[in-house]
Amino acid sequence: MNSEIQSFARRPAVWFPQWAEVLVRVRLPVLVRQQYRMAIVQYLRFCKQRRQLATVDSARHFMVEMAQQRRLSDSQQANWKAALNWFFKEARTHGKAGTATTPEPVMTGVPTIGAEDLGKTGWEQRLIRELRGRHYRWRTEQTYRGWAWRFVRWLEEKGKRLEQANEAEVKEFLTQLATRQRASGSSQKQALNALVFLLREALSRTLEDFGDYTRARKLKRVPVVLSQVECQKLFAVLDGTTRLMAELMYGSGLRLTELIGLRVKDVDLERRQIIVRAGKGDKDRVTVVPDSLAQRLGEHRERLLGLHNEDQCGDVPGVWLPESLERKYPKVGQSWEWQWFFPSRQLMKDPRTGLRRRHHVLDASFQNAIRLGARRARLDKRVTPHVLRHSFATHLLESGTDIRTLQELLGHKDIATTQIYTHVMQKPGLGVKSPLDRIG
Repeated sequence: MNSEIQSFARRPAVWFPQWAEVLVRVRLPVLVRQQYRMAIVQYLRFCKQRRQLATVDSARHFMVEMAQQRRLSDSQQANWKAALNWFFKEARTHGKAGTATTPEPVMTGVPTIGAEDLGKTGWEQRLIRELRGRHYRWRTEQTYRGWAWRFVRWLEEKGKRLEQANEAEVKEFLTQLATRQRASGSSQKQALNALVFLLREALSRTLEDFGDYTRARKLKRVPVVLSQVECQKLFAVLDGTTRLMAELMYGSGLRLTELIGLRVKDVDLERRQIIVRAGKGDKDRVTVVPDSLAQRLGEHRERLLGLHNEDQCGDVPGVWLPESLERKYPKVGQSWEWQWFFPSRQLMKDPRTGLRRRHHVLDASFQNAIRLGARRARLDKRVTPHVLRHSFATHLLESGTDIRTLQELLGHKDIATTQIYTHVMQKPGLGVKSPLDRIG
């Protein structure tokens, strides 16, 4: 048994041969159930081929390898992680496991598998400690760890170890990404950030300049945009809070993390404003509240007040707050204005503190709802929540909004980022007409 398998074996393994029978009885949409089945089959096949046990470590390794080899999208990664979380949860109930405790829902800051995963090697454990100590997002942690493992394997192929790596190895690795693997400019930049964090922050290395490696080509991609009719079709097949969230995302141009991270105090219905706190780049900005949603948002807030009162009567701990704020004001998480504007239905276990508290709606749940809604609406485009933000920007430009105002609403640092939407306007430029339309 090699060292990698021994590392996996340190975790208690589960034995759950009847998982398919249990999955059939679960109340899930048909498409979601199919995705769960595919993810679990692929994971068990992975374990069989690698002669590994079904443990959280092997599941983490499987997800990293799938993300690298198959290049899963963010939504696919979320679906597959949800499937594996379900598998291990039900295995402890219906199957056999090293621990017989009944698991609880876990917040998305560190998902169920990740909360138990502290790394296989010394350098990975230090990397995880630095990432989680600085409160990096879970997806950022996955990305940085994935690039770190690719770098380590590349060094091993050259007969070197991570302890020997310096600027020269990093530059050579980045160069071969661009020249041999044809990686995009964004992927190369992502790799650079991950490796600099690994060497400088986790391993405390002193690094010099990285300026002379070969840069990958920067490609411009046109965003997917829905027409206003397609937006109406999508909203028509959604209902309840999901529809309200989708319409608010489209009507205000929010990012997904900004939408689910809204607090009660951030939605000012009187002034028709939403204050986005600590958005991309840790910047605050102000965007609009659609007049057509004001009444429904107010009714939604009234329902939240009832839920908040129930939580207070049940002595539920306050919502999660940034660490510095929670230290200074320990009780402020229980106050009304700090509650999530789109809270989860169930209480969830905070993996860092162990408290069962109210968290916001899971991003994966909303992504799944939008994707399935697009299929029901028979839209022939790849629709994700971010497409609603693209549509917001494009439709404002088409209606005559100046690009500087749009830049402020979207929170773009560089106006060149905002200008990409001029390429997908229905009437690009100054109302240009095709020459074919002028014939006859």
